[in-house]
Amino acid sequence: MQDFRKLDVWRKGHGLALSIYRATTPFPADERFGLTSQMRRAAFSVPANIAEGCGRAGNVELRQFLHMALGSASELDYFCLLAHDLNLLAPKQYEVIAARIREVKLMLGGLISKVGVGIRASKSYRTDIDRDTARPTPV
Repeated sequence: MQDFRKLDVWRKGHGLALSIYRATTPFPADERFGLTSQMRRAAFSVPANIAEGCGRAGNVELRQFLHMALGSASELDYFCLLAHDLNLLAPKQYEVIAARIREVKLMLGGLISKVGVGIRASKSYRTDIDRDTARPTPV
């Protein structure tokens, strides 16, 4: 278990969620339960999944939650494109948000790879220990 607040990717994801809440505030009322809700949910799912993964028992579960965070970031990426194409996000606003999403996705990908290496190393290490310490059961 680790403190998610210490991860740069969590801080960037949290900042992204805050910016999405601000960006969607002026959306039309008829989008409150549609695109506004979907964008906000996808945005806060990114840091929430990172936090939940950090609270789990090991790297296997952490990696699973990092993948979910990456999926939510991809979903948010599309929702922002849709909002831009519907003229709900100004071009400059969209460019800034899209760049932040790309940054978070790249950071998540890097962390997933790093955690994955740790998983593979620990599994092969355990296998070697199990093989080396295995003794036949006396009859």
